[in-house]
Amino acid sequence: MNADPEFQRIDLPEGDRETRAIHRVAEAVHRLNDAVIRAVNEGVSVEVIRVSRYHNGAGAWGDQVVPTIRGTGAKAAEE
Repeated sequence: MNADPEFQRIDLPEGDRETRAIHRVAEAVHRLNDAVIRAVNEGVSVEVIRVSRYHNGAGAWGDQVVPTIRGTGAKAAEE
């Protein structure tokens, strides 16, 4: 795997609201993954944990997450 992957934004095709919502989530996940890779390459351990589940009242739901961060090496000694 490339140690310094670069995600590039691409223009998404126009679609219905549901398709655009799916693309928004996918793009955000790609940005999150890029941030995790960069943090890990700087010596930080990252775990993403589900903290809640959002329901819209009509049967759709989605997980909401937060990162837990732990430094390593010199950063861990400061904790």
